Amino acid sequence: MSTAILTGPPVPGSPLEGDLRSLGFDVRSAADAEETAKLLDATPAGERVALVDPRFVGHVHSLRLALTDPRFPAAAAPGALTAQPEARAALARAVRGATGPDAVAGPDAVAAALDADGADVRRPELGSLVAVVATGEDERERARAAVAAVDEEAVRLRTAVKSRDGFFTTFCVSPYSRYLARWCARRGFTPNQVTTASLITALIAAGCAATGTRGGYVAAGVLLLLSFVLDCTDGQLARYSLQYSTMGAWLDATFDRAKEYAYYAGLALGAARSGDDVWALALGAMVLQTCRHVVDFSFNEANHDAESNTSPTAALSDKLDSVGWTVWVRRMIVLPIGERWAMIAVLTAVTTPRIVFYALLVGCALAALYTTAGRVLRSLTRKARRTDRAAQALADLADSGPVAQAVAARGPRLKGAWTAPAVAAVGAVALVVAALTQPVGSRQVIIAAVLYAVLSGTAVARPLKGALDWLVPPAFRAAEYGAVLILAARSEVDGALPAAFGLVSAVAYHHYDTVYRIRGGTGAPPQWLVRTIGGHEGRTLVVVVLTTLLATQNTDLTLALTALAVAVALVVLTESIRFWVSSGAPAVHDEGEPA
Repeated sequence: MSTAILTGPPVPGSPLEGDLRSLGFDVRSAADAEETAKLLDATPAGERVALVDPRFVGHVHSLRLALTDPRFPAAAAPGALTAQPEARAALARAVRGATGPDAVAGPDAVAAALDADGADVRRPELGSLVAVVATGEDERERARAAVAAVDEEAVRLRTAVKSRDGFFTTFCVSPYSRYLARWCARRGFTPNQVTTASLITALIAAGCAATGTRGGYVAAGVLLLLSFVLDCTDGQLARYSLQYSTMGAWLDATFDRAKEYAYYAGLALGAARSGDDVWALALGAMVLQTCRHVVDFSFNEANHDAESNTSPTAALSDKLDSVGWTVWVRRMIVLPIGERWAMIAVLTAVTTPRIVFYALLVGCALAALYTTAGRVLRSLTRKARRTDRAAQALADLADSGPVAQAVAARGPRLKGAWTAPAVAAVGAVALVVAALTQPVGSRQVIIAAVLYAVLSGTAVARPLKGALDWLVPPAFRAAEYGAVLILAARSEVDGALPAAFGLVSAVAYHHYDTVYRIRGGTGAPPQWLVRTIGGHEGRTLVVVVLTTLLATQNTDLTLALTALAVAVALVVLTESIRFWVSSGAPAVHDEGEPA
């Protein structure tokens, strides 16, 4: 139970106390600042505390937005203020700052004092919702009339949907999924439960696809679409009822990838039952999709807090966004999750897994070219100074292991604005070309892997503050994942490709986990974890050596890759679960997949 303190004389006939109790608050009253301070001291330190002016008139959802959102330490709306445990000390100082025997610790004055004290007070956008402090009966009547003129429930439903989403989600899912979210809220379902239901539905879809029958493929397509509807519903439910949580952040950030990649595996298993081996295509689709995401993440981390962050290309993009039809075309070109899953579902039902993966590879490749080219142009035309925080984020996303770190510490520090991405690209290309052209088991591939590790360390030896340095992490991801794919495919060892699929899945989870930790402001996973799983260059060296030694021994390579995948997955998942379920983990909520 949270505590709400009404600071001031009561207003007869006001429904405010009932509204606050409906939001889960234990309501108390204080006549002046001194009494408010005493009630604050008497409230347990681990509780949320709200200060509300008894003269408040407005929608209940205005109070909900201002007082119950758990993502912010402090939040305020006219006549209402809340403070989480971490902001309680600042709140107490602000209340005690009220002077005079008759001083009242009004929420608006206290919020201003918190601002002056340096606290970050969140003020949610209320839009057409009403929230006012009525100082007289006439003003109260006008406020009540304004409340009656706005359909609060319609506002809640509208704002439950993300303002920026893909065409398919906006027009084919959200018009009804918002009502499903309300249905879930009224029956006490939580966003985490809906998220879990979405995962289970997608896993059942993958199982149906794995049957390899036409009926199984049709069922898989239908269930995948249902899983996506539930995936939209969980976020809408969280926004509708403001049920955000740390566990929900972790589930939302990871389950989308788990669902999609598990479905790829189901399609590959189903194709194998029909005598068609598409594991290389499945792994290629996963590699391409993951590399697209790391391009998005790296670019955003490099530029979101850059100083003088202007670009003619960005200005043109903003201008195009002002024209209705170009907005939807540009959102569809990047093949976001809604369009992508709809395409996968329909093609699964009416074609074959091979065609599904061909369409995925072509569509994702075109989308990757479009988005990456645009970001390169923005970077080249942007006059920006990257911050130390951005450089550290890129270094964390690079995922450098002991070998690369040793080279970075002791090796040469090359100068030049484009040195880092150029060196990273040379190492990545050398590795991929060697894996593609040299005979399986050739020592030339090991030499290329060693060169890649050395150049990887050289690329990150200096702070990544150049215009194109955000390309360094994607180059490393493409090299590591691509090498695993190529070596497993060319080895022609039974089961090597499914084992490689498992290995890339485990490593990709680690990289996604790194992204969401950085977004939450807590930095990358601990260094012991990165060292334990070898870093990108260490894992690449291990896979190359294993392939060289075992490629001619049939299943030995499969067993080795499987063991490596299990080891990486155990270490990464154990640390990730420990972090995300801990009380100190940040509440990160993905407001839309950029690709």
